[in-house]
Amino acid sequence: MSMASALPGPTRDHLDWPFFEERHREFAAEVDTFAKSSAVAAIDHRDVDGACGKLVKALGDAGLLAAATGSSHDEPLIDSRLVCLARETLAWHDGLADFAFAMQGLGTGAIGLSGSPELRAAVLPKVRSGDWLAAFALSEKDAGSDVAAMSCAARLDGDHYVLDGEKTWISNGGIADVYTVFARTGEAPGTRGISAFVVFADDPGFSIAERIEVIAPHPLATIRFENCRISASRRLGAPGEGFKIAMRTLDIFRASVAAAGLGFARRALDESLAHVRARPMLGGRLADLQLTQAALGDMATGIDAAALLTYRAAWRRDVQRLPTTREAAMAKMTATETAQSVIDRAVQLFGGRGVRSGEITEKLYREIRALRIYEGATEVQKLIVARELLKAN
Repeated sequence: MSMASALPGPTRDHLDWPFFEERHREFAAEVDTFAKSSAVAAIDHRDVDGACGKLVKALGDAGLLAAATGSSHDEPLIDSRLVCLARETLAWHDGLADFAFAMQGLGTGAIGLSGSPELRAAVLPKVRSGDWLAAFALSEKDAGSDVAAMSCAARLDGDHYVLDGEKTWISNGGIADVYTVFARTGEAPGTRGISAFVVFADDPGFSIAERIEVIAPHPLATIRFENCRISASRRLGAPGEGFKIAMRTLDIFRASVAAAGLGFARRALDESLAHVRARPMLGGRLADLQLTQAALGDMATGIDAAALLTYRAAWRRDVQRLPTTREAAMAKMTATETAQSVIDRAVQLFGGRGVRSGEITEKLYREIRALRIYEGATEVQKLIVARELLKAN
């Protein structure tokens, strides 16, 4: 089920910060209204695959997926602040709705950046409308953070490529209609010998090897390519540019992972404030205890610090048009680690109720854990920050 609550919705004080324009504030309100709508409330989250498809379609019908995929198939421009605000707002309401929105962007980001006009026209409108689901296939069993260890291969055969190998931990795996796939083409050693391709779910030689269940349920799978033959016109960019394309895509969406963490953290704080104000304790309220107040102070300060880093990264990309590799890594690392800490504090404040199955705090506790791993684990973000610092000085 979605994370329903009697709370009116997420606080919006931070939307007054100078990072945002009026259109961003209006968009955040639009997403909030959507998340409270009957279209979302009626979706049965126990059927994860079905819920994901329905959420994507609802997001498309509401016109919200344009923010994730770009507004024009001729020149798909993505406003990072809109993506972040959508993810923060959706995550506050419903972790699966956030996932559904994010994957439509991540799954097609490389197509928008490097696809031919024909590919963009064929794929992006269908993803934007919610008629197609998208996926991003980079990770392998022995090649997660170490992309250079990739073994899935694509060999050129005339005017086609033939793909062989597996990808795993693929979000939307098993239900996606279109996959952005990265495979070794061998132009050079390591990351310089990887190319990017568009694969459709009905391509011969493509199959689902395994569905993967995780603690915060969402569609996830290992996908397999066995003599999967696709037109060379479905390569994204030039041969050997796959790693560069993947990193450019992740630079856009990594800050949005931080924003999702913010949404989960803000929900945990809001739920905690409502709980401690109402919970009797030692002749007063739980809110009256200084230890409670200290916890709330830490939670709120951590959230604001993470939010400043998150929207600094998005603003730098949107307005200054500058690289955000370091800034996005800082934001992703800080926001997800902070959210884990904030949610843990919330569980503690709720006591035994905090770990009861079905409680909002318990759901948040499961939802946040993966964010510290995917799109680059916290430890990888630290390496990225350090390398960027060493490169610049």
